[in-house]
Amino acid sequence: MKLHRAEEIWLIIGIGIIALSMVITGYQAFAQGMAPPSGMETIDPQKVDQTTPFDNPGIFEIGENEYEVVMILQAFSFTPNEIEVPVGSTVHFTMTSRDVVHGFQVAGTNINAMVTPGHIQKISQTFDKPGEYLVLCNEYCGVGHQMMSTTITVK
Repeated sequence: MKLHRAEEIWLIIGIGIIALSMVITGYQAFAQGMAPPSGMETIDPQKVDQTTPFDNPGIFEIGENEYEVVMILQAFSFTPNEIEVPVGSTVHFTMTSRDVVHGFQVAGTNINAMVTPGHIQKISQTFDKPGEYLVLCNEYCGVGHQMMSTTITVK
């Protein structure tokens, strides 16, 4: 089969774009660690209160200017309800839901996660500017969804 020269050129360009996209995606996933979460960490949503680390939710200092927030999202509330960290600290959020799918969005940052029952969601953020950051559930979770919010205070 004989292809026209213009068809050959467009075929080469198309294959080149696909190959380049695959190389860029592979580089970002493996070299820069930008792959989506694996979702392999699971727990029984009926036993959240008996499962480590969710049996003791709260804010824990794990290093110099580094904190871990173990958080449970449930019907219209976050546990712990208020978070306070110093300026410049890196916060690692470890979250799960005990009832339905919830969202975890921190206004003014790029934190936006979906927290599903039975799965552990982890996300980190460095807070360089002082202030109060509003945390919202951005996944509809029931009739009281609009009331589900909390704050992160950075001092």
